[in-house]
Amino acid sequence: MKSLLFGPNPRHTAIRVAVLVTSTVVVFGVILLPVRLSGISMEPTYHDGGLNFANRLAFAWRQPARGDVVAIRMAGPSVVYVKRIVGLPGEHLEITMGTVIIDGVPLAEPTVVYKAPWNVSAVTLGRDEYFVIGDNRAMTAENHDFGRATRERIVGKMLF
Repeated sequence: MKSLLFGPNPRHTAIRVAVLVTSTVVVFGVILLPVRLSGISMEPTYHDGGLNFANRLAFAWRQPARGDVVAIRMAGPSVVYVKRIVGLPGEHLEITMGTVIIDGVPLAEPTVVYKAPWNVSAVTLGRDEYFVIGDNRAMTAENHDFGRATRERIVGKMLF
């Protein structure tokens, strides 16, 4: 019975189990953050109730870029939003009739399928600020969380 459970070499099995447990703790405790999506603000890219992962090391060697889908820590350690970066530090941004305009140039957004005629007043982002917004712009602006996020609030880049 013992050889069925632990194989012919219990010591090797114990080492494999220890390596597996340690690897799992490092990957899911340090590198990847599991994120359960709640809401439709990122449809059709991400669906309500879906489970995804944010790579916490994605921005260790580079800054977040326009188009990156990121997890943003909002309130407390367990509340994160998933949004797309559309505005970068120092840029002048406004939304006119649903179109994001960066420094006077309309932004091409192939991931946005439907747009409601939103109008958001012009803002100039600070040196450590990003403008984030969901892909589902068919929702009214009042029902959508979007706006400025500082670099320290960006937890990581979504994997899927």
